[in-house]
Amino acid sequence: MPELSSTSLFSLSALSAGTLLEAAGMLLLFIGFLFAGSMVLPGRRVAGPELEGETRVYKLNGLPLFLVTVTLGVVAQGFGWFSFSVLHTHFAALFVVANVFAFAASGWLYLRGTRVGSTGSEDGRSFLMGSELNPTCCGVDLKMFSYRPSLIGLAVFNLSFAAVQFETDGRLTLAMAVYQAITFVYVFNYFQFEYRMVHTWDIIAERFGLGLVWGDYVLVPFFYCLSGWWLVDAPDTLPPVAAVGIVLLAAFGFWMFRGANQQKHRFKQDPNVRIWGRPAETLDGRLLVSGFWGIGRHLNYTGEICVYLAFTLTTGFVSWVPFLLPAWLMGLLLHRSRRDDRRCRAKYGELWERYTKRVRYSVLPFVP
Repeated sequence: MPELSSTSLFSLSALSAGTLLEAAGMLLLFIGFLFAGSMVLPGRRVAGPELEGETRVYKLNGLPLFLVTVTLGVVAQGFGWFSFSVLHTHFAALFVVANVFAFAASGWLYLRGTRVGSTGSEDGRSFLMGSELNPTCCGVDLKMFSYRPSLIGLAVFNLSFAAVQFETDGRLTLAMAVYQAITFVYVFNYFQFEYRMVHTWDIIAERFGLGLVWGDYVLVPFFYCLSGWWLVDAPDTLPPVAAVGIVLLAAFGFWMFRGANQQKHRFKQDPNVRIWGRPAETLDGRLLVSGFWGIGRHLNYTGEICVYLAFTLTTGFVSWVPFLLPAWLMGLLLHRSRRDDRRCRAKYGELWERYTKRVRYSVLPFVP
């Protein structure tokens, strides 16, 4: 199995001045390409909720941008013009410059926000939490845009791990192939449902500061690929029956995650919608208690945890390191579910108390 101490990703030579400069150029080129693509590629326009006195209209072209980026990379790899493996060899340097970029961008956003000002209370404005709710540049919403280098960055890092393994061994292990399939579907699925993001708490309520910027440009692309990085040198020990089980777990997680979000979205659009073949059941016409929302209060989070667990299970049980990802995510989502409950209790009052008595479980079975 690969050991943390045996990899060259974090050696001193991987952080030489020349390598850091190359990584900085790669990062800026990647972000610049995605930003230009966000401006010029066609996409449908969706109106979001009213924010700070105006209704923001978002151009959703993340899916074509993702597919164009991956296709160009694969074609370039096939013709020998480029190899995704360069991302693997520059992983540590890219991690360093991504952190520098995140802090620099957050500083610029904070100063810009204090300079131009924005409506609403000054409470909570800081370098960490940000000063503007939805800053734009060249007509591009920067908060929505940042999900693109985040998740497309995750996708190209995963491709780099596959490229290294194939260039070294002339094939992909079954574990790597399963991991690549699941993670590609994960990113594709996000952009397929990109329109849902305009109604999320991050978009409508969180200011854009270091917390969100660092999460987008560092945490997601560099930490969420931990299992793929581990698989590069891992032996081919995944049994086919285990591979089938992992795929089924991922499919179950996607079904629960997207199904729960889809039911909530459809109910908001049409309270008379049918869910699982029956008219939607509600409490006072405001809270949905049909489908997934009649079983658990946050089963969308449960489904997401299942997907990340499937990522990790491709590495087997030879090390605890890859399991840091689902463990961290479980802690994050359990904390977020409690925050969601507090907000809903403040918003709905007695109605929320009735709902929690009707739907006792939150994220995990038998855990209130």
